[in-house]
Amino acid sequence: MADVSAPAAPRRAWQRMLSGRRLDLLDPSPLDVEIEDVAHGLSRVPRWNGQTAGDWAFSVAQHSVLVERIAGLTVPDLAPKWRLAALLHDGPEYVIGDLISPFKAVVGGDYKALEGRLMGAIHRRAGLPETLPQTAEKAIKRADLTAAWFEATQLAGFAETEAAKHFPRPRFRRKIAIRLKPLPPLEARDAFLDRYATLRHACGLD
Repeated sequence: MADVSAPAAPRRAWQRMLSGRRLDLLDPSPLDVEIEDVAHGLSRVPRWNGQTAGDWAFSVAQHSVLVERIAGLTVPDLAPKWRLAALLHDGPEYVIGDLISPFKAVVGGDYKALEGRLMGAIHRRAGLPETLPQTAEKAIKRADLTAAWFEATQLAGFAETEAAKHFPRPRFRRKIAIRLKPLPPLEARDAFLDRYATLRHACGLD
């Protein structure tokens, strides 16, 4: 006898955001990316799986602001649009969370593909190209790793010698004092949104 059971319903592949947007995770549209949702989500995602000192987790939103600042310090002539890209470099984590690098290596290609699609949608929403020039990518990656060095030594319990095995020591053209203090989520969110608005204005995108 033929199987006449109804076909299984398709699995839901979207997430409802506080803005009311429904973001399709398999085919994300920039029209469904709201920067307020990005900032809200990132302000509640902890770096280092939450293994940091302080009353609050050090959020991806706060990390993103730090990376953008470091990118500007290490490459003073970095164009505002690439500084905006630095601010958004971990944007997909508002949906998929912050996986530590060893876990990303285990998950492999599927994770990277999903991350890439989300990043493309976020870039288009912000008025940036989906693919950045190598010079900008290199500057952002360096700033990201430098930010991780500060976080590792000030918040995550690494000695400087241990941190130096994994992250580049900071190299600024002038002496810079960066002291990290984890912010409450709402403050981290607002700091991210403030930098986003400032950089969009500098890019002539507002």
